[in-house]
Amino acid sequence: MGNAGGHGYMGWWGNMGGPTQRGVVTYILSPFEQKPLAGALHNAVFNTARRVTSQIPYVGVAFGLGYFIYTTAQSKHAYLSSKAGHAASGEH
Repeated sequence: MGNAGGHGYMGWWGNMGGPTQRGVVTYILSPFEQKPLAGALHNAVFNTARRVTSQIPYVGVAFGLGYFIYTTAQSKHAYLSSKAGHAASGEH
């Protein structure tokens, strides 16, 4: 398969044999000067707090509804298990 158009090897990447580019500025930062985890802990704490507080309305409503159902069922079960509950239901 290879060279179908008759062109030879153009060169390695960045050295393709074309005219040199002008006006391109390249900046390089030494790996020893980089701080890849700069502010990571600070940002993680505040980003987590922001995300948690944004979810409180949704989770709070579901938790409140679940708690209401649970306490209502608990009190009804306690009543039906009592002597007065048995007398009211007419089972015993």
